[in-house]
Amino acid sequence: MRRRDFITLLSSAALAWCTKSYAQTPDKVHRAAVISPTATAIENWRREMIPELAGLGFTEGRNLVVTYHIGLPIRMPELAREALAARPDVVVATSDIAIREISAASSSVPIVMAFGGRDPVALGLAQSLGRPGGNVTGVWMRSHDLDRKRILLLHEATPMARRIAVLAGRPPMHVEMFKEIRQTASELGLDARAFLADGPADYASAFAEMRAAHVEALAIPSSPVFFRDAAILSQLALEARLPTVCEWASMARDGCLIGYGPSRLGLVTSRRKIERCIWRGRIAWNGENCNNEPFCAGPAAPLISIGDCDSSM
Repeated sequence: MRRRDFITLLSSAALAWCTKSYAQTPDKVHRAAVISPTATAIENWRREMIPELAGLGFTEGRNLVVTYHIGLPIRMPELAREALAARPDVVVATSDIAIREISAASSSVPIVMAFGGRDPVALGLAQSLGRPGGNVTGVWMRSHDLDRKRILLLHEATPMARRIAVLAGRPPMHVEMFKEIRQTASELGLDARAFLADGPADYASAFAEMRAAHVEALAIPSSPVFFRDAAILSQLALEARLPTVCEWASMARDGCLIGYGPSRLGLVTSRRKIERCIWRGRIAWNGENCNNEPFCAGPAAPLISIGDCDSSM
């Protein structure tokens, strides 16, 4: 898969457990754990995967138990331990932090990276993208590459703006991301400043700090929490008269000036294929030839959407 693709599926070695038999017996109860910073992501997973699993013979209340673990990024290590205590057969996580914790605690439980942001090789979760050699697989969005591109697009759209606000979660969330964004901004002659917020309770104070700092534009990076709160954040940005670039194309319809990101449908389709493979207990493709296999197919380029321009900005 070419490096400019904005979605990377980790392949064959990481799915070695797919060859393991999950033959069902009447008294066998299968367990899954899903970890996310938001209830919205959990609800989306349920809508997408519970019917899929039922079609494979795994039914909640009969032979399938799913535990759900929701919390702020700072709680991810605790939620990862909680999830493993339930002895799951599969873990699905939308948090890089949770994935690292689970991977460090267990080398045998299959872990699905659901829209992971950071490079799994750099995180030590895989030996390589083509041959991970561990128990982590899934979808890598290249979020940091996309966040850098969003700064470039914001600069093109607002060439006179020099002070750029970056909404960021408190450490450990977004620490590495902000370093890269600040580097990109510096190369463009811009001053990028982080304003911290973990959720709705923090947004008003974060935007008050932005106004006090006289920032001229805003970047909202990749985050399940910020995606969930797109409408709230877009309204606050409009009130502050801040042209804003957001994570997904759909967020432009919520009020961001620019939305830039991969196709969510493509990401979901890819993740569902991986989960089906794991639950079926068999591998459906050859990772060495994954460029030619539909199981590995993803969007070749991200989507961009431009919101309505407000003359008051």
